[in-house]
Amino acid sequence: MVAVAATAVAVAPVAPRPASAIAHGEDVADGAYRFTARLTMTRLPVDGGGTRDSWCSGALVAPRWVITAGHCFRTPDGRRVGRTVAERTTVTVGRTDLGGRDGYEADVVAVRQADGADVALVELDTAITGVPPLEIAGGPPVAGEVLRLTGYGLTAADAAAPTDRLQTGEFTVDRVGADLVETSGRRPRADTSPCPHDSGGPYFRERADGTAVLVAVVSTGPGCPHPGPDFSARTDVLGEWIADTVDPSPRPVRWLAAGVGAGVVLLSAALVVVRRRRAGGHRRSSIPQVGGGMRR
Repeated sequence: MVAVAATAVAVAPVAPRPASAIAHGEDVADGAYRFTARLTMTRLPVDGGGTRDSWCSGALVAPRWVITAGHCFRTPDGRRVGRTVAERTTVTVGRTDLGGRDGYEADVVAVRQADGADVALVELDTAITGVPPLEIAGGPPVAGEVLRLTGYGLTAADAAAPTDRLQTGEFTVDRVGADLVETSGRRPRADTSPCPHDSGGPYFRERADGTAVLVAVVSTGPGCPHPGPDFSARTDVLGEWIADTVDPSPRPVRWLAAGVGAGVVLLSAALVVVRRRRAGGHRRSSIPQVGGGMRR
């Protein structure tokens, strides 16, 4: 069920489609939205035998972690699993044009599936420190809000090959449920929509200062292009799970680390004050005191 305000609205279940680029979107400018990731699955087993190659979209949320759709990691019979399924799964981050050499590449070494949500976190074998991670929103989107989506993949459901360039489009939030967000295309066209291999692509709000905040990831929807809604999995409700996964140290340790950091700042400030006071005291003691001696 998807709740809108106080009204419950039934949402027809839609099976997760194979992991598609944005239909009727537009090219992303060089260097923009560098947190967007492409996950490439090589020699993925298929039902009945044999293999195929596939891919999903996602976003870097920590130096060694990328968020994507949970159904990007599923067995040939459709079961989501907490492991890689393909012979090799790689991640490319910070590369607007896939034909270029900029950005970073890493292998996926582990997969963590969220309980009850079509969301997964994948761990990389190498930390990516040259791209700022995408921040996770602390609260839900609201109806009427405009979000941006980025993704790699097909530009039409029947396209023969993926786009070589990161695509983007703007979407309007129609409804917000407990776990899902319903969005419809806004710009460049009303039928701008996610396609196969956009699965896991980030929906994010853009702040006035140019920073981005993750709201949801592409989950499922009808064929593309189309006007009307697609469904994405909310990420704000998974904030605690995401934090615990990307930093598995116990919370008290994280709080202690944060407290130590704050304490260092306060101690540094206090030392500056003490030094200034001592310097002032030295200057005063250099003036001869009439009728008295030095005091400690």
